Amino acid sequence: MSNTVLLLKPNEIEKVKSHYMKFKVERSAPGVIFAAKLADTAITIYKSGKVMFQGNGSTREASLWGTSSTKTTTTGAKGDLLPPNFATLSVLGSDETGTGDYFGPITVAACFVSSEQVELVKALGVKDSKMLTDDIMRKMAPDLMATLTHSVLVLKNEKYNDIQSRGSSQGKIKALMHNQALKHVLKKMDSEKPAYILIDQFAERGIYYNHIKTEKEIVRENVLFSTKAEQLHVSVAAASIIARYAFLKEMDRLTEIAGTTIPKGASAKVDEIAAKIYLKHGEEFLKSITKWHFANTGKAINMVNKKRF
Repeated sequence: MSNTVLLLKPNEIEKVKSHYMKFKVERSAPGVIFAAKLADTAITIYKSGKVMFQGNGSTREASLWGTSSTKTTTTGAKGDLLPPNFATLSVLGSDETGTGDYFGPITVAACFVSSEQVELVKALGVKDSKMLTDDIMRKMAPDLMATLTHSVLVLKNEKYNDIQSRGSSQGKIKALMHNQALKHVLKKMDSEKPAYILIDQFAERGIYYNHIKTEKEIVRENVLFSTKAEQLHVSVAAASIIARYAFLKEMDRLTEIAGTTIPKGASAKVDEIAAKIYLKHGEEFLKSITKWHFANTGKAINMVNKKRF
């Protein structure tokens, strides 16, 4: 399906509404203020001032009002060249979080956003998760999970440590999780297919596929890789928010069983908390809630031995 999106001023919006008034249809989706349906084109106007034209006649109708304002901006992103108007296409995106945190799991989420859902997802507030607080993402994620076809995987620390100790790098672990999450979503979509799949790039294409070469099912069709992918399509931004939500829920659980607030990251504060948990609960407990191979382990044990906290 062809898509064109314009960003219009309030007076221009009123002209569009007047022009299509006799074709008006009811749309109750969040953020929608007007919708119309022609024989070959659907027109949707959003509170943000964006007007979406969808269908075979989208280019014709949009040309009456201006030039498309929807362009793929790379903002320093590196990776595959994306097609024109990529941000408006139906895309299955995937992202992960927790990889640099000593405490807590690695979580990977994959999320499908159809072209018809792009503006809805934007209206729900989705953008690059690095621009959102954890509290905001906690509130947003349940709505996204209820609205969008998705899969989220949580690799808890005990299993992570076991896999890592048997020789798997973190890059391989992430590649396996991304492939699995994408497979889950594609199966949920049944016969529907995304125009593209976009993976937030953490490894070159060849390295990624080498990591998963022994898997029985490998997702390859129309797969693109790019850094900063959250800025390129809302499917990856939504996946990032869902992955973060799952990570935070597991951190809440760890905080409860440890009896102390579990910090994020891998800072000196993390070393201090790890040392206190080691003293209170022992080595095996600390190992069960951390990425044991991180340098923080040695630092925490050294603090215990020297009683430096």
